[in-house]
Amino acid sequence: MAEWDADLDHIIPSAVLPPFWAKLVVGFVSLLCFARSYDGDFVFDDSEAIVNNKVAGVVGRADLLGALFFLLSFLGYCKAFRETHKEGTHSTLWVLLSVLLGAVAMLCKEQGITVLGLNAVFDILVIGRLNVLEVVRKMLRRDRSLESPGLLRNGGLLFRVALLAVGAAAALYVRWELMGTGPPAFTEVDNPASFADSVLVRAINYNYYYSLNAWLLLCPWWLCFDWSMGCIPLIKSAGDWRVIALAALWFCLIGLIRQALCSEDSHKRRILSLGLGFLIIPFLPASNLFFRVGFVVAERVLYLPSAGFCMLLTFGFGALSKHTKKKKLIAALVLGILLLNTLRCMVRSGEWRSEEKLFRSALSVCPLNAKVHYNVGKNLADKGNQTAAIRYYREAVRLNPKYVHAMNNLGNILKERNELQEAEELLSLAVQIQPDFAAAWMNLGIVQNSLKRFQAAEQSYRTAIRHRRKYPDCYYNLGRLYADLNRHVDALSAWRNATALKPEHSLAWNNMVILLDNTGNLAQAEAVGREALELIPNDHSLMFSLANVLGKSQKYKESEALFLKAIKAHPNAASYHGNLAVLYHRWGHLDLAKKHYEISLRLDPSASGTKENYGLLRRKLQQMQKKNV
Repeated sequence: MAEWDADLDHIIPSAVLPPFWAKLVVGFVSLLCFARSYDGDFVFDDSEAIVNNKVAGVVGRADLLGALFFLLSFLGYCKAFRETHKEGTHSTLWVLLSVLLGAVAMLCKEQGITVLGLNAVFDILVIGRLNVLEVVRKMLRRDRSLESPGLLRNGGLLFRVALLAVGAAAALYVRWELMGTGPPAFTEVDNPASFADSVLVRAINYNYYYSLNAWLLLCPWWLCFDWSMGCIPLIKSAGDWRVIALAALWFCLIGLIRQALCSEDSHKRRILSLGLGFLIIPFLPASNLFFRVGFVVAERVLYLPSAGFCMLLTFGFGALSKHTKKKKLIAALVLGILLLNTLRCMVRSGEWRSEEKLFRSALSVCPLNAKVHYNVGKNLADKGNQTAAIRYYREAVRLNPKYVHAMNNLGNILKERNELQEAEELLSLAVQIQPDFAAAWMNLGIVQNSLKRFQAAEQSYRTAIRHRRKYPDCYYNLGRLYADLNRHVDALSAWRNATALKPEHSLAWNNMVILLDNTGNLAQAEAVGREALELIPNDHSLMFSLANVLGKSQKYKESEALFLKAIKAHPNAASYHGNLAVLYHRWGHLDLAKKHYEISLRLDPSASGTKENYGLLRRKLQQMQKKNV
């Protein structure tokens, strides 16, 4: 093993600098690359993986954790040979630890299990020094020594490979027991090539995807947060110029594999084998060879293969420098590549600072990707720029006429702009394309309610609830429909369902209090209001509603306290000051009533009810002054 270490270091030095300074330089460059995004926002799927994730936000670190345990497993397997001084022997404890770390890597990210395959290849080709060329030659000569080659006689190797195989099988079994054996359901827009009828078309496009991944490793200039939905048009004929990329990829790969397996130079064989193993084996789960994957290109799956790419690139530059006198030129070229990639990493890191930058950066890379336009539109809508958002949503629907989420969001904006007919058409089409799209059913119900088509609206709400039983917002909107129809009992029941599913649903609680107040059920309104405030103690709108009920029940002191608390939380609400003034007016605190009427009118001069009450108060005050005189 020491000899192998020396051989490897002879061709690819592990570190030119002392270990401490080497680690310091690598750490500093890593910090420099990503410094622009450390204080950035949570963007794209971070909201689901981290912000809104209640189990653990560590799921957002799946790729990093998977890579960490992948590399620890490989290093542990190397340690199994370094712990012994006799060639061909190993430490079983370290092999078992390597298997365990591989299983942990798989639990972080599925591709982590491939480290056990990499360890086996490493053992056979690098540690065992299998010479494929020699084996083939013996087979052609029918050499009897092939019947019992040294590699197969090595019981230690067979034992280690058996441990790796059993460990992999056990890990996969545990994974299937925990998560089931069925693959996730993907749609054609996620991975169009996998849905092609022709096997040849599928094979050509899969290989084109491999060439794109290879190009991203070589030149990571065109990067996109999502490569689905028409980003990469299918190759449907051999006349497509993009087949050149396939030929170039396989020309390079076959050349490297041939050198790795058949080179007379054992140093070259083992180093190329290790580099190719790191490059190819971790990528296999994303290759569509064993099962359909839910993406066309995903930059994250190149994280581990990039280690193999770096090994091959380093070996190539090392070999080149040995065969040329222009070593300074080679060194300058290497430093130039490192500098360019560092700058590119810094630029890309800046694009991940915010959703706006991230989504807009994708427009130039994947202009045919409907999801890119959808996300740009969603970001604009969240910022209140509805006009621009509509333009991007329409483009998303044009690029993908079955993009129901774009239709739903566009329908929502049109609903808010009172363009109800087009909104209804879009939402109806969305639920026709995807009948179980609960959110679109609910939004369709809201539009139909606005169009006074109450029966259709009720049916839409009921359909939404049938597809998503725990849907508090839909129960809330159903309650509003029943309230409009004066079906008060049904409205209260719907809002009670909403609060049962989502106890912090402020609007549902508020509507219950207001409806009970308006129908004269003050005691019940007070009970509901108190129950709501116990669950949402800092909700100023609930304080306001309960204060109104208490005022009508002549519980002036408690009502005043709630009004003042609500005003403290939301001081610019004209209605809060106006209703507190009414309370003081009833209570006989006329000066305080006058003060809050005036504040309310300054905040909202058009409030007719407040004007009328203020006029009554002024006349009363004038009469009192005349009487006193």
